[in-house]
This record gives sequence, structure tokens and C-alpha cells, in this order.
Amino acid sequence: MAEGRFIAVVGPSGVGKDSVMTALAAADPRFALLTRVITRDPEAGGEDYIPVTDAEFLRREAAGEFVLSWRAHGLCYGVPNTVRDQLAAGQDVLANLSRGMLVDADLRFKRFCVLSLTAPDEVLAARLAGRGRESAEDIAARLRRSRFDIPAGLPIIEIDNSGPLDQTVRAIRDALQAERV
Repeated sequence: MAEGRFIAVVGPSGVGKDSVMTALAAADPRFALLTRVITRDPEAGGEDYIPVTDAEFLRREAAGEFVLSWRAHGLCYGVPNTVRDQLAAGQDVLANLSRGMLVDADLRFKRFCVLSLTAPDEVLAARLAGRGRESAEDIAARLRRSRFDIPAGLPIIEIDNSGPLDQTVRAIRDALQAERV
């Protein structure tokens, strides 16, 4: 059995990374969702994650319990070493990853690819407004920051997620199947 792929899912706020990952894992048992360790309040909601204190995160990081770790938006994020067992068992693992960690991830995983989700600004703005968590100014600032380059040389699959979710999932499955070796 071939080792599974570590699939880093990236894209701007509002593009639907968590929704796409959840739908893809539900549609195809070959895909598993990575549960990150995050120094986020357990009551914050959103994605499934393992909440820890800053002190606990630092202890785990120092003990070498993460294959990847980074800081962003005032929080610490960790990818547990247990992901290696999933990959060794042939499972493809979907991970919402910071684009700043893509090169490190490529170096650490034998089978790695980037799934870059995109959508037009008007779709992103509508989704962000629909969350009801940010002002119009905050949304405009997020949209200005939404343009980013993925480092050259990485294996990238780009998928537009401005249409129906099932259409996006089909496009991803088709693209990832074509990439499976």
C-alpha cells in the first residue's frame, strides 16, 4: 500500500476551507481530517481542534510532539506526530495549513501537495459578511490580505470554490485522483 498524501489546504478567509475539507472527507473514506492542536479557547467553536493552554503547547512542542508548529493571529498551532501513522496506513490527510508552513511541510512529508481554494472577491465578501463576526472595514482588510503567492516548486492543485459545494468536492476528487500514484 502506498503511503498517503499530506494535503495542505490553503486559501483566503471565507473561501470555505473547513466546509470543503469536511465534505471531502464525508464523500470519500480515503480522506481524513487532521485535528490540529491550537491554543484557542475551547468554547470558540469553528473547526474540530484540540485546545491547549500556551504552557501545554510549549511543553508538547519542546517534547517533539509536533511534526509542524507555528504561530499566527496570536495563537499557536501544531500538527501532531500521529499524522505519520495515518499516512503510513495509506490515508490521505487534509490539513488547514498556514501558507508560511508550506515549504516546511514539503520537506517533512514524502507525499505532499497543496490544495489551493479560490473564489472571487464578491463571493468571499458575501461569505465573510454572512458570518456576522466582522465589520465591513474588517472584511475589506481581509480581502486586501487575501492575495498571496504560494512558494514556487510546490505541487499545487487550484480549485475554484465559488459554486456549489458538491461541485467543488467532485473537482477536487477528480484532480487528486489524477495526482495519485
